[in-house]
Amino acid sequence: MDSFKAFKALAATAILSGSLLSGCIVAPPPGYYYPGGYVAVAPPPPPVEVVGVAPTPGYIWFPGFWGWEGGAHVWHAGYWGPGRPGYYWAPHAWVRYGGGWRLSPGHWVRR
Repeated sequence: MDSFKAFKALAATAILSGSLLSGCIVAPPPGYYYPGGYVAVAPPPPPVEVVGVAPTPGYIWFPGFWGWEGGAHVWHAGYWGPGRPGYYWAPHAWVRYGGGWRLSPGHWVRR
């Protein structure tokens, strides 16, 4: 009978914990995020990047961009990488959206 009481106590604890945690919402800082995935803070101007010469034929420059991480803009430096024949790289870009800014991710575009 003691094991049944222990099971009931464990079950009650699990149910109570689950119901308490279901009301827990982690929200981003106010004023930065908007519903739909855009932010209120404009990205800073990009820093100057020294591009140099491609390390090998067929490589292209993927420019750096400002990402949004942890409630702040974070710079992701540019790098050399393999190109894709018949395509060009459209870099990441911040665009105005709904009173804020949204990051349009970089992508390959057919020529």
